[in-house]
Amino acid sequence: MFDIASLTDRITALLQYDSSSPLIFSSGLFLFLFLGFAFFYQFLRRAFLVRILYVICFSLYFYYKTSGWFVLLLVGLSLSDFTIGHFLARVRARAGRKALLILSLVLNLGMLCYFKYTNFFIEILNGLRPGYWLDFQNIFLPVGISFFTFQSMSYVIDIYRNRIHPVHRWIDYLFYLSFFPQLVAGPIVRARDFIPQIYQNPIFVSREMFGRGIYLIIAGLFKKAVISDYISLNFVDRVFDDPLLYSGFENLMGVYGYALQIYCDFSGYSDMAIGIALLLGFRFNQNFDSPYKSATITEFWRRWHISLSSWLKDYLYISLGGNRKGKIRTYFNLMITMLLGGLWHGAAARFILWGAWHGLGLAVHKAVMSVSSGFKAQGMDMPVWRRIIGMIITFHFVCAGWIMFRANDTQTGWQVISQIFTDFRPELIPQVVTGYLPVFSLILLGYLLHLLPGKTEIWAERMVTATPLIGKALLIVLVIWGVMLIKSSDVQPFIYFQF
Repeated sequence: MFDIASLTDRITALLQYDSSSPLIFSSGLFLFLFLGFAFFYQFLRRAFLVRILYVICFSLYFYYKTSGWFVLLLVGLSLSDFTIGHFLARVRARAGRKALLILSLVLNLGMLCYFKYTNFFIEILNGLRPGYWLDFQNIFLPVGISFFTFQSMSYVIDIYRNRIHPVHRWIDYLFYLSFFPQLVAGPIVRARDFIPQIYQNPIFVSREMFGRGIYLIIAGLFKKAVISDYISLNFVDRVFDDPLLYSGFENLMGVYGYALQIYCDFSGYSDMAIGIALLLGFRFNQNFDSPYKSATITEFWRRWHISLSSWLKDYLYISLGGNRKGKIRTYFNLMITMLLGGLWHGAAARFILWGAWHGLGLAVHKAVMSVSSGFKAQGMDMPVWRRIIGMIITFHFVCAGWIMFRANDTQTGWQVISQIFTDFRPELIPQVVTGYLPVFSLILLGYLLHLLPGKTEIWAERMVTATPLIGKALLIVLVIWGVMLIKSSDVQPFIYFQF
């Protein structure tokens, strides 16, 4: 018998925001909603204005399902920076243009600082003034706020630098800022790369775009829901929750596991975002390029979270002077850039330490290169033996940084380090490996897949592209079945949702 009450409850649940269950790509609900969205989208390929409005509505709904009524914050930001960009293009006086730019930066950074750093500043003030206590605020952090504010800032800065022209309609800018595939966890899409694509009419999705999109969605789902979630829930989280309960070997494996977890989690999201955008006729730049193959820390930052590292380089490092003002100033600029990059991830001492660690690594690498001709070979120009040694050293340097990044606080981070160096207990290795065999097997599989030659991924992508539509559907079903088979808890939010 048809149950109207049950149907009403389901529709109501679809329309309401649930803070305990935000909408994410790897959930069954999103896949269901996206299929419905894509079905109607294909009929709007030539209906330009209707298509724009349709995508905006779905994007705003998607963000509402992740952050509730903070969707109004996103809309308000789009209005303010669209208006500022509009006036920037018409003002010729240098002082007036600079005032408009500062206004945009104040609005964007002010909003970001309020939501992310209010309690951090209160903690600092309380420490500076003994006996005077400010109460901490219960502030909800809107999902993806760091991403869409940086994206909006780059639009205004590029207009100020005369690199792009402003869009003529607010809905076009809202489309750019709210486009749902990259909205909540990147990649950070530049206006000059994306906005021209908005105006293509009709939307065209080539066979290669469709095949690559399906491949990336499958790969991203596998990375996130099969590898990352499983090793996180069944090993990594346990170690970092209480490092002193585990031996140094287990702590070290927890660090290796987290290095793979955060890569699979974040690059998995990026893969799905890029893949979904391709299915809709839009191209995003690559956000990850096998970062653990890097032979230097500089190369690592050319391969890891490329959209953020390039943003920091273009809008912060170069603005500070880059490498144009001497060696000492270059090292200083690198440190400031990475310290602020660490602070971008969160208002905590551990993120500042993580940023300082990478800033120091970049400065030391640049200093060594400047005085030693033997280290000037980069990338694939290195001899194979040196590249392998460089990969091992760089990987462990990055892993050392991940300890503070992942730990709940700096004390926990130092406990992990202490356990590794003072309580390794190698005699427990066979027992630990046997006890966590499925976890360690997935970790090994994940690293082996990561280290495969780039040609292997190109081959796999071509195979998926050449597969008939029914075969592509079966591949997706197979991955979803694998996710359902091994999952031991509810769908886990993406790590970068908190940033």
